[in-house]
Amino acid sequence: MEQYDEEAEERAAAVADVAARLRNRGIAVTGTESPEDLVDLLAAVERFEAAVEAHGGDLMVDDLKSSRPDDQHFVVPRRAHGEAMRTYIARIDEATARLRRHPRRPD
Repeated sequence: MEQYDEEAEERAAAVADVAARLRNRGIAVTGTESPEDLVDLLAAVERFEAAVEAHGGDLMVDDLKSSRPDDQHFVVPRRAHGEAMRTYIARIDEATARLRRHPRRPD
């Protein structure tokens, strides 16, 4: 029984870490998401961020918490109130695909 509790504790800590990483990026997380959805969301956000960096974007300026991003294309989409996680992840993936076609910022 003790091992089970330890494993559950580790999983809960991992879920809390992923949720905190998303919130630090300005991503709305309600606490009702499944651990799998949170991991998939973080992966989608990280793919988007990699595309931003590949196009010369600055993640410190082009984020959801910025009032004046350099390029709105470089800001991850905001989650709509009540939006299903799978729908939100799909929108981020679509934005990533569009970003790959967006002109690269000059250095």
